[in-house]
Amino acid sequence: MTETNDKFDVVATIHGGGVSSQAGAIRHGISKALCEWNAELRGKLKKAGFLTRDARIKERKKYGQKGARRRFQFSKR
Repeated sequence: MTETNDKFDVVATIHGGGVSSQAGAIRHGISKALCEWNAELRGKLKKAGFLTRDARIKERKKYGQKGARRRFQFSKR
């Protein structure tokens, strides 16, 4: 998109999450690095949506419950 394919070599080490979120994280990191290298590219990258991350993550399981939001069934007696 920014015509900088032949100018850089990228080596990235990632772990955790899924394939899609890892790809998004790499894309986000490369975009931020390109913005630091040349501030004029920021407009193109922002318009394409490369500078925003989807912050939704899996909610953690709470202590004493079956899952993140699932409660044990209430019993009156």
